[in-house]
Amino acid sequence: MAKAKSKADASPHEKPVLLSGGNPQIAKGHGDAPVQAYIAAMPGWKSEVGRRLDQLIVQAVPNVQKAVKWNSPFYGMEGEGWFLGIHCFGR
Repeated sequence: MAKAKSKADASPHEKPVLLSGGNPQIAKGHGDAPVQAYIAAMPGWKSEVGRRLDQLIVQAVPNVQKAVKWNSPFYGMEGEGWFLGIHCFGR
């Protein structure tokens, strides 16, 4: 029996799904990689703004922790919680 194709099996060349409000649908995960996937999937000019914000946060906050939860990237400190979450809106 053929296995159904999961989102994880999708080609890396496929565009990420944008949710109804315009936010990219990115699988949850901890670390820089899922956050960079979210930033790359941000539509239009928002991607460049996301890249710049990420650079500023990494520069200003030593040892910042990153994660994607609920289709949004979060930035925080180990044991202190999250101090910033980002979400894209279409309107």
